[in-house]
Amino acid sequence: MAKKHSAVALGIFDGVHLGHRAVIGAALDQRENGLSASVFTFEPQCVLRKAGGTSGYIYTNTEKDMLLWEQIGVDDVISPPFGSLCGLTGEEFAEEILCRKMGAALVCCGDDFRFGRNAACGAEELKGFGKRFGFEVEVVGAVGYGGSIVSSSRIRELLLGGDITAANSLLGWDYFIRAAVADGNHIGRTIDFPTINQDFAEGQLVPRYGVYSTCTNVGGRLYPSVTNVGVKPTVESSCRPLAETHIIGYSGDLYGKSVDVSFKGFIRPETKFASLDELKQQIRTDIESAMNIL
Repeated sequence: MAKKHSAVALGIFDGVHLGHRAVIGAALDQRENGLSASVFTFEPQCVLRKAGGTSGYIYTNTEKDMLLWEQIGVDDVISPPFGSLCGLTGEEFAEEILCRKMGAALVCCGDDFRFGRNAACGAEELKGFGKRFGFEVEVVGAVGYGGSIVSSSRIRELLLGGDITAANSLLGWDYFIRAAVADGNHIGRTIDFPTINQDFAEGQLVPRYGVYSTCTNVGGRLYPSVTNVGVKPTVESSCRPLAETHIIGYSGDLYGKSVDVSFKGFIRPETKFASLDELKQQIRTDIESAMNIL
């Protein structure tokens, strides 16, 4: 039997929102008892298999890892491909992964957590396996906020509606994207508003098309910024949706670098303008609106 050394938080943790943080927090609390705080989760694409995840997953592995490691500060994260474990029964998962691989002394999960082949097992089955394999189980109830239950599906709805303020409240921090800066068409420079382009990952939720007030982290320094999410209808005939950000007060080359852009508020829907001059004037207005929000 493996040495019992960890408290393990179980979940997909799409969004790492207030409800997820309650489960992870229960594992963190066990540091007082000499246990390390570990997270067992699956790659974000697993969300696409769930009925409520058809609009996409909230965060990529890179973004989720940032929240788990840098913001929350867990000791260990295990995130295997779903296909590598989906064939395990609940009993096999409890014995092989939780007991032998992770050395779980305590396992924390939400009351709606499902696991094992075909999601056949829940919290009650987990408690039974815990008695058999020597770990305790703590089931964390749903977290409420503003009269409703905090859930990833609710946050997805808010993001798709452009209600960033409400989404941020349920997330517990600002919705953000962390992605490498991709090369663009450089139109922004010709109208005196250079921008950085960041792609959303395949299968990732794309918030409501439109313009947002944002903050951009460049090398640890925060800059006010304005971000357009969408397909740039004024200058592109068609393209995959992306985030195009003008960083106010910054001048430099960020191509290929990973940049964090945090969303603060929704300004207006994406619009196709008749000319670049109209677009330029609107960007000036958007900057003023963004600064007022910030």
